[in-house]
Amino acid sequence: MSKRALSITREENFPDWYQAVVRDGDMAETSPVRGCMIIKPWGWGVWERIQAELDQRIKDTGHDNCYFPLFIPMSFIAKEAEHVEGFAKEMAVVTHHRLKNVGGKLELDPTAKLEEPLIVRPTSETIIGDAFQRWIKSYRDLPLLVNQWANVVRWEMRTRLFLRTAEFLWQEGHTAHADRDDAMAETLKMLEVYREFAENVLAMPVIAGEKPANERFPGADNTYSIEAMMQDGKALQAGTSHYLGTHFAEAQNIQFQSAQGLLEYCHTTSWGVSTRLIGGVIMTHGDDDGLRLPPQIAPRQIVIVPMLRDKPEDAALIEYCSGIEKNLKSAGIRALVDAKPTKSAEKRWNWVRRGAPVIVEIGGRDAAGGNVTFMRRDRLRDGAKIASQTMPLGQFVSEAPGLLADIQQNLFNDAKKRLDDNIITGIDTFEALADYFGVASGDDEAAAFRGWARVAWSRPEGAELEAVADRLKALKLTIRNAPLGQEKPEGNCLFTGAPAVEYVLIARAY
Repeated sequence: MSKRALSITREENFPDWYQAVVRDGDMAETSPVRGCMIIKPWGWGVWERIQAELDQRIKDTGHDNCYFPLFIPMSFIAKEAEHVEGFAKEMAVVTHHRLKNVGGKLELDPTAKLEEPLIVRPTSETIIGDAFQRWIKSYRDLPLLVNQWANVVRWEMRTRLFLRTAEFLWQEGHTAHADRDDAMAETLKMLEVYREFAENVLAMPVIAGEKPANERFPGADNTYSIEAMMQDGKALQAGTSHYLGTHFAEAQNIQFQSAQGLLEYCHTTSWGVSTRLIGGVIMTHGDDDGLRLPPQIAPRQIVIVPMLRDKPEDAALIEYCSGIEKNLKSAGIRALVDAKPTKSAEKRWNWVRRGAPVIVEIGGRDAAGGNVTFMRRDRLRDGAKIASQTMPLGQFVSEAPGLLADIQQNLFNDAKKRLDDNIITGIDTFEALADYFGVASGDDEAAAFRGWARVAWSRPEGAELEAVADRLKALKLTIRNAPLGQEKPEGNCLFTGAPAVEYVLIARAY
């Protein structure tokens, strides 16, 4: 029973382990288009659960869903100089609207060149801003709160399924407000929605905070993020919320008449999370047997595997399993009987790799005795052995909701302990920072586990900040954020020597 469901472990090679979980867990595969992915039914089922849970929270906070075009006129992007500079290298551009057959070979039709090139949506601030300037006339139209679920394209050169692909799926919220205070309240409210969602639905503990100026969204006054620690110690930016000031409003002429009759520019926000959340779930909860899904986002929370023997009594066994499924569904649980004519051991390992929270195996003796034998995916093993439990059917059905809740909490607790135990403090020189991250000792950055460092910070700007960023980049490090609600710092900034105004988190990151 020491067999592992994957051919590689996290300790051997974390990046290869991640790819194995995605592949063997039947989550996604690469597509014929370089840098893009095909999300398979199990992976899509996880995304559907994420959508459903988050969409309800977005609506509960007063936002309406809508949809905007995939194509954006280049002139819209060009109106906001900082925005175009931030995305210029990632933009996919459409220049023609027709092909023609030349000697049996398809070529661009030179007569079908567009008068204005179109940008394939990298984000929607500019085209939504164009709509806002038509929709908003008076202070009575504010705040305007919209969200869309969509795909975006950012032409990435180095891709990894779910974490960084040329095309990915996300939601992007966009809002307009009468003043800064209202817009900032919206920015922080949605950051809190993301924090609560990550922790209570994904069982993924995060730290919410503000990004330094050099890490802001292009064109934003302030950018906030939630940061999660993966099992290799690296940080994953799991969601962002931006206060955009009046920059986009001025570029797109989004104005309103105030209660005093004055014409003023709106203050706008944007915020979003993407399919990289699935990558975060994999790297937060997965083990050497594959994925471990929090029950809240598992497409199937309890999978029932009848131990079929290709004999007449199989029909009665399947009927017994179907009864369990029916009772569980009546209790609001997403249950499934896997009655495929495959060896039960193969089916078990398939669901282990996929991360189904509870896997039930039913044999003839279970059915005859009215029992259920099951294993928890979060506690699959007792040492090298598979750990299973047996209880009466009625007890199992009645306790199943509590069992799933316990699995959800257990996954969160494990990840929270990892996060709390691996944020180091007390580093007060750049040399000590380099030593902690293994640079001085020559450790292999890809193999050696390093957590995060919390250091004092003076909020430098401009050239001074860029110099700090360059020093960190040489160590493959970045400032993740300055946690919200932190205590007043002591001492001086590790980088500038000036009096510290806050603490920031430094880490290697995805």
